[in-house]
Amino acid sequence: MKQNTLGYKVKQYLMFAGPGTLLFLCVVIVPFIYGLYLTLTSWDGVSATKPFVGFANFASAFADGDYWSAMGRTVIYSVFAVILINIVAFALAYLVTMGIKGQNFFRAGFFVPNLIGGIVLGYVWKFVFNRAFVAIFNSTSLLSTTSGAMFCLILVSVWQYAGYMMLIYVAGFMSVSTEVKEAAMIDGCTPTQAMWNVTIPLMRSSFVQCIFLSITRCFVVYDVNLSLTNGEPFGSSVMAAMHVYNQAFTYKNYGLGQAEALILFIVCAIVGVTQVMVGKKGEVEA
Repeated sequence: MKQNTLGYKVKQYLMFAGPGTLLFLCVVIVPFIYGLYLTLTSWDGVSATKPFVGFANFASAFADGDYWSAMGRTVIYSVFAVILINIVAFALAYLVTMGIKGQNFFRAGFFVPNLIGGIVLGYVWKFVFNRAFVAIFNSTSLLSTTSGAMFCLILVSVWQYAGYMMLIYVAGFMSVSTEVKEAAMIDGCTPTQAMWNVTIPLMRSSFVQCIFLSITRCFVVYDVNLSLTNGEPFGSSVMAAMHVYNQAFTYKNYGLGQAEALILFIVCAIVGVTQVMVGKKGEVEA
């Protein structure tokens, strides 16, 4: 009986989850393992041979000053972008859950930027900064200065991701029981006190999810970086993902590029998992 049950479960799994598992193995797991192998070679992406060099690529990665400069810029960009994305998303979620007229329309409108591809988004905003902004304010383009390029990247990322995070915060607001909020008001809480002491603590899981998604997306940003600034001016806006891409596909150092990509993945994973673990510890339930 147990064997029949096990066989039935295996058949169900293969029928419904089998194709997805196969695709995941082919698209994620196999390329990841192959990438680990490439970190141990000096392959140039063209030749048939892949000379084995051991851990020399990792030594070169740790000695690559340009890579760590790009990593530093990525950290700075991520800190500001993650904070602003979540502040804006939370404010928008609060706005569209107040019962205002047409709030469903506003929810859809705020979410639309997330549906636009990063490449298209970058070119649209590049036109805004280089043409419209300059014409209206009669000034030089923000993209022509080091700090201006970073500011533009942060602004576009906030505009793109805030709407998506807003939906998670909307779900968080709607998950807080009306009875709990009414009980807090009866006990003498002002609306502000009820928000800080009741609603926000009960929405902690929403904050954990949004911050995690924001961090992981910002750490590996490439498309907007490419189309909006292309690393300019003078390479001052090159993020870690762009540096890795250039190392592998422009300079043909596939082994070194893969090693730097692995380091970026590990850093992103450590930051993301640590944030989730810290955030989960303080979760409360209504």
